[in-house]
Amino acid sequence: ALTTTQVGALSTAQIRGMETTDLAALTTTQFSGLTSAQLGALTSTQAAALETTDLGVLTTTQFRGLGSTQLAALTTTQLGAVTTTQLSGLTSTQVAGLTTTQVAALTTTQVAGLGSTQLRGLTTGQVASLTTTQIGALNTTQIGALGTTQVRGLETTDLAALTTTQVGALTTTQLGALTSAQVTGLTTTSLGALATTQVVGFGTTQIRGLTTTQVTALTSTAITALTTTQMLGFTTTQLGALTTTQIAGLETTDIAALTGAQVAGFTTTQIGAMTTGQYNALFV
Repeated sequence: ALTTTQVGALSTAQIRGMETTDLAALTTTQFSGLTSAQLGALTSTQAAALETTDLGVLTTTQFRGLGSTQLAALTTTQLGAVTTTQLSGLTSTQVAGLTTTQVAALTTTQVAGLGSTQLRGLTTGQVASLTTTQIGALNTTQIGALGTTQVRGLETTDLAALTTTQVGALTTTQLGALTSAQVTGLTTTSLGALATTQVVGFGTTQIRGLTTTQVTALTSTAITALTTTQMLGFTTTQLGALTTTQIAGLETTDIAALTGAQVAGFTTTQIGAMTTGQYNALFV
């Protein structure tokens, strides 16, 4: 039988010439002797035939030797045998090579072990393939590490499944990257838990995407934190839905900046709840 030293001495051409049955016959000890270059030389057919026990003994350096072709050829069963340590060693390019089926098959433990490099390597399609359970496995550090590309891949069901703790980890850049359709996925509980430093991340696109129910979930403190530019993004219907408590949070400068059409959206009840200063700002 070949020793690990002999296995490691095989050329890439010899490796490619091995039958899948030959690879399957290697013991885990022999398999551990393969170099990253040898593993990178495997054909997709050979990669798909690798034993799960063999994959589990590879070091991060060896596992990183698998290219996008080999990784994409792995079955979901094989991928399930990959350790979190091995996954955390993959480059963003390698992660991007995984199929959506493979990504959707990752266990919550594997997802929880992904680092910022791997998470930022995910395409919008891959992120969209993640289940709400997988998204729920992400910690706040991982949530904050998502790039705008990954954020735009989140489905409304994923956003709705986020806990207030996870939502609290979203940056202003991430919130500002959401589409108007995605914003509708945020729950009223999540919106009500947003910090003022987060709310200012919303652009007019996100604000106009909010339903009236979502708008009423914003705290008066959040309303106060909004800039005049953000206030100009509200529709008359949204402004007309503000509660009297929220009206109290409107700054006079924001009210003064509203257009005539927006002011017309206020109800008599809302106007009646305004302070003298707020009321006077309507006519500036």
